Amino acid sequence: MIEIERKFLVTSESFKNTVQQSYRIVQGFLNTDPERTVRIRIKGDQGFITVKGKGNASGMSRFEWEKEIAVAEAEKLMLLCEKGVIEKIRYEIASGNHIFEVDEFLGKLKGLFLAEIELNHENDVFLKPNWLGEEVTGNPKYYNSQLSKSCV
Repeated sequence: MIEIERKFLVTSESFKNTVQQSYRIVQGFLNTDPERTVRIRIKGDQGFITVKGKGNASGMSRFEWEKEIAVAEAEKLMLLCEKGVIEKIRYEIASGNHIFEVDEFLGKLKGLFLAEIELNHENDVFLKPNWLGEEVTGNPKYYNSQLSKSCV
C-alpha cells in the first residue's frame, strides 16, 4: 500500500507513436488536504475511490489505498467532490521493464502533459525516453489534487 512513483513534465507528443493503450479519466476530490487526499475517479468504464497520504521527504513514496467501485457510485460521489474536476486522457507506454503513464490534460489544463512511472523502490533504475522533461516529483504544484483547483 506504499506507492513509489516519479513524475516528469513531457517535452513533446512523440510518445504517442509508442502508446500501448489509452483511456479517458474524469476525477474529482472529496478532500484535497495534503495529509490525506480522497479521490473519486472514473477511468473508462470503471469507478474508483482512492485515499493517499502525505509523501515522504523525497516526494516519491506515500501511502495509497484504492478500491474499485461501481461507476454509478462514482458518479454519485463526484457530485459531492470539491469544485474542480479534472479530465484527461491517459496513455500507457512501455519503457524497458516499466510502464510510463502520460496524462494529457483537457479543459482549463489543456496543454499540460505529465508522465508518471511507478517503481519497486526509490532507487529503481529505468530508461528515460527522449520526450521526458524536467522531474517534478514531490512538487505539490503538479499533484492532481492541486491541479483540480485550476479547473474551477
